[in-house]
Amino acid sequence: MSSPAISTRALRKDYGRHTALHGLDLLVPRGSVYGLIGPNGAGKTTTLRMLLDIIRPTSGEISVLGEDPRAGGAALRRRIGYVPGELRWGTRLRGGALLRHLAEISGPVRPGAIEQLAERLGLDLARPVRALSKGNRQKLGLVQALMHEPALLVLDEPTSGLDPLVQREFLALIREARDRGQTVLLSSHVLSEIQQAADDVAVLAEGRVVAEGPVATLRLASVRRIHATLAGSTADAVRGALQSTPGVEALEVAEAPTGGLVRVSATSRGDIDPVLRVLTASTVRELTVEEPDLEESVLGLYEAESRPHRRRARP
Repeated sequence: MSSPAISTRALRKDYGRHTALHGLDLLVPRGSVYGLIGPNGAGKTTTLRMLLDIIRPTSGEISVLGEDPRAGGAALRRRIGYVPGELRWGTRLRGGALLRHLAEISGPVRPGAIEQLAERLGLDLARPVRALSKGNRQKLGLVQALMHEPALLVLDEPTSGLDPLVQREFLALIREARDRGQTVLLSSHVLSEIQQAADDVAVLAEGRVVAEGPVATLRLASVRRIHATLAGSTADAVRGALQSTPGVEALEVAEAPTGGLVRVSATSRGDIDPVLRVLTASTVRELTVEEPDLEESVLGLYEAESRPHRRRARP
């Protein structure tokens, strides 16, 4: 069994009296896309910068591609493609010239790879870097990270400033990288990206992992919206039964204008079986269950898990 691409153990980062990370444990398998999500200030960027030895941890252990990033040096960094959260290109070079220069530093780049990536992302390599818009600077950053097909991609908010069509092409590139055996660590607040691209996810809140696992697992743990049309019961009876059912929120029950039917709209948090048992006690004419959005999962986990920590932090 191969070692993980990334592992951290009891990783902590203090900035004076402020603790940005509280004993973070992560395990990112090789050849996977791993999502790191959470609200601003959760510790995502701090984590990524420590993995790359841009900043040093206060305590704890880190392994990246089997090496300590503090000792791996330039040889390890050549095996990594990195897009920071904020790209600053202070150069008068044109995009193509800059990428060719970076290719000499980052390691072997397959002939034509730069041009192919630029075409797929809609990047004009002939334009001066300083004249590029935010979105085009982001495309330039993506090309420099992807062009040498590194063993590990560390991407911090990689689609910031990109239009939806380019975002879709980026996700295709990430899936192709995974299929080649590359590992991707993707930090994003665009939760649809995580849903579409990631195999596993860690949710950070105030420097702690509050949930982790397959994306589908996090989604199943969240809220669902249920719409049903029932026969053989009254609105009062259905309403009373659902009001006493655990996890039911935002309940609306009303008699249909005709036909002796009852229409139900509800939100269910957690296990859906108790709700379905109430509904199937009547004759179900129509039933729709909307799968939860990952954003709802994240917000629910963040609110549930971080609130106790905030209380404990107060004097």
